Amino acid sequence: MPMPHPMCEAWRGPVLENVHLGHAVICDAGGDILQAWGDPDAVMLPRSSCKMIQALPLITSGAAGAFGLGQDQLALACASHNGATIHTHRVQAWLSDLGLGDHDLRCGPQMPRDAEERASLRAQGTPPCQWHNNCSGKHAGFLTLNKHLGGDADYHQPDHLVQQACLTAFEDTTGQDTLGYGIDGCSAPNFATTVHGLARAMAWFASAADRNDVASNAASELVQAMCAYPELVAGEGRACTELMRAMDGRVAIKTGADAVFVAIIPERKMGVALKIADGTMRAAECAIAHILIGLGVLDANHPAAQKYRTPDITNWNGIICGGVKPADGFVV
Repeated sequence: MPMPHPMCEAWRGPVLENVHLGHAVICDAGGDILQAWGDPDAVMLPRSSCKMIQALPLITSGAAGAFGLGQDQLALACASHNGATIHTHRVQAWLSDLGLGDHDLRCGPQMPRDAEERASLRAQGTPPCQWHNNCSGKHAGFLTLNKHLGGDADYHQPDHLVQQACLTAFEDTTGQDTLGYGIDGCSAPNFATTVHGLARAMAWFASAADRNDVASNAASELVQAMCAYPELVAGEGRACTELMRAMDGRVAIKTGADAVFVAIIPERKMGVALKIADGTMRAAECAIAHILIGLGVLDANHPAAQKYRTPDITNWNGIICGGVKPADGFVV
């Protein structure tokens, strides 16, 4: 079994302080491996990086069409958002259109990452709602699908027809039977796969425009929505949003908790998946930027590319103490 590959180094002055190891795969449209680091068969939980897969049944079932969902709502269904006003107001309106409210969500309340919204809640002495949860867009999608299918209220349970539809989509796109599941931070099941399986799914999304079946058309819609609304997929100051903007909507990327990242590259018909073994997010951001630069879809000189591929390490006085960079031997 191949060991994790060195992907990212953190230096403090002249001292190598940390080396972050991981697994990564680049797949072609047929699901074959073009390049890999570490173990392609390493089992992983995709966490939020697979939200576009979880959103597929929203479209393929006819629910998105029946409820007239817009491109911004499809982007939110794939999002891990900051809980800023542009996110929460859309989720609230979406729920209202369904005749539902915050109490119908099952993702749990979360203090928003957005500084302005967080300060507003604290100034008012108001606790966060479930629509502030970074996964509330995905859950609004679940609720839309659930209403269309006529399921019971606990749509987040693994045996619920909503989650079973997500499981089918997951196995179809990864080309693998699931290897079990864990319960994610938002209470929905997160199905396990291999790094290769996840990259294969992203390559399937990347090549979707070449096909004309219901699932592929749905995949194309979701990719287009993510690229059209990068600010809804994550938010200001986030790697997903800033790197997608840097690539001018040509590539969709999505992070997942505990240092997962994926990329969908339609012009190359390639999919990328990576997992940093120790769960360090800055290492995952460094690694995905490095791969995108190596594949020629991200300009190495773009400020966003430099921010995430080779960020400075600063102390509380703003003094630059070191930096992060791709590990020697991590060649794309």
